Amino acid sequence: MRTVFLMTATNGLAGRREWTGLAVLLLPTLVISMDMGILFFAVPFISTDLRPSGTQQLWIMDMYSFLLAGLLIPMGSLGDRIGRRKLLMAGATGFAAASLLAASADGAAQLIAARALLGITGATLMPSTLALIRNMFHDQKQRQAAMGAWGGAMMAGATLGPVAGGLMLDHFWWGSAFLSAVPVMALVLLTAPFLLPEYRSPQSGSFDVLGAGLSIAAVLPVVYGIKTLSVDGWRLLPALAVAAGLAVGAGLVVRLRTAAHPLIDLSLFRIRAFSGAITVNTIAMFAMMGFTLFTSQYLQLVKGFSPLTASLWALVPSVGVGAAVGISGALAGRVRPAYLMTGGFLTGAAGFATMTQVGPDSPLALILTAAGVLAAGTVGTMMLTAEMVVSAAPAEQAGAASATSETASELGSSLGIAILGAAGAAIYKAKLDGQVPAELPADAARAANDTLGGAVTVASQLPGRLGEQLLEATRAAFADGMHVAAVVGLVCMIGGAMAAYRLMKHLPVAGGAAKAEEEVLPVAAGA
Repeated sequence: MRTVFLMTATNGLAGRREWTGLAVLLLPTLVISMDMGILFFAVPFISTDLRPSGTQQLWIMDMYSFLLAGLLIPMGSLGDRIGRRKLLMAGATGFAAASLLAASADGAAQLIAARALLGITGATLMPSTLALIRNMFHDQKQRQAAMGAWGGAMMAGATLGPVAGGLMLDHFWWGSAFLSAVPVMALVLLTAPFLLPEYRSPQSGSFDVLGAGLSIAAVLPVVYGIKTLSVDGWRLLPALAVAAGLAVGAGLVVRLRTAAHPLIDLSLFRIRAFSGAITVNTIAMFAMMGFTLFTSQYLQLVKGFSPLTASLWALVPSVGVGAAVGISGALAGRVRPAYLMTGGFLTGAAGFATMTQVGPDSPLALILTAAGVLAAGTVGTMMLTAEMVVSAAPAEQAGAASATSETASELGSSLGIAILGAAGAAIYKAKLDGQVPAELPADAARAANDTLGGAVTVASQLPGRLGEQLLEATRAAFADGMHVAAVVGLVCMIGGAMAAYRLMKHLPVAGGAAKAEEEVLPVAAGA
């Protein structure tokens, strides 16, 4: 198999064509990261129109992320073999077609199937964009800037998704939430052949079908189990799913060690810059995404904002994110990565510390400031780790390497929501014990004890002072739960700072990731 290049430069500085091509790569990145935020606003309309069961509604929400997480590594490895631009274009075509199917769905089962196709095709896009950036930008400073733009697009999509969803659904039917992806993918298909290079590994060998199956069978049950436990609390089936996924994961490791052409070369994990960046990124995703659950609920259920108003206020912390991306990029060539990442984690820790002071009656500026500081610290760190992953891996394995990083991010996000959410929920229920007004009917009291959302719904149906008493008690209990989750996040941030310094201290200021292949962990050669 031969290596295929179509670039204006293979060495030295990237030119106008590469930077224009980067803009093309940011388009699918933006769409993928906006997906869940847009869908959040569409669910009430979908429920009214399609009348899904409770289980079907959960699958409409989760099918996409389950398949996306499970297929990232196989798709990254496939792109290394068949061509990264080819896989990107195939994924863009499939994503546009699946979006059309979702928008025209006339039943819950059809929409779930369309969401599954969106997850499958979406898994082709993320590793392809990162791997192509690796091929297009050979100069480290330029690659850092390109990765900063990629990370900025990811965060912008996550931030703008709810706003875009709210605005579209104020004027159009729920299918518009899916149709917005179609013109974006069409633009990618029109411009990619002219602006993006083609690359496939010269020595990748045949695609490991068994390894791909094991990868899917390992990741899917773990993600499903964690997300289900975070929503429903302790249940035997999701707990068994996590255990089964971990058992299959052990089999996957054996397969990766013995296969002639594995999905990803395990020796990559002996490169400190690679394994360290994935570890640091997972910790950052755990903390940041886990706490997003609390900030969104606080704005809507404690402060009483509508979803659209809450999402508009949630744009305020993005100012800190933008500043963090710019500062990280400017300092990357002057300060050692270990110091930058440690500083990012400590900044995030300051955000969590501020969160512990947020109460039901606190001024809105306090939680927005805390969220902005937390996001600035974690995002600044994640921008550095993303560049390090693609730089540390050999060019022929960039797709599989970036997919591994994205999979770890998905798992970190799921774990954060599950663990921080469980901690907050446990404190919420404990604090409410004996605090719910005795006059409430049993069903209403049970709903109020389960979640703050249930308590707000019950309170709206109660007369006068009784509803106010319930809201005061439940909002105070929610704040207490949020404080405990913030303390857990604070500990994670401090641990992340220690891990970042320990794992990255060997890297120099400039060219650290490029030299990382010479720095390997002292483990057995067979690992």
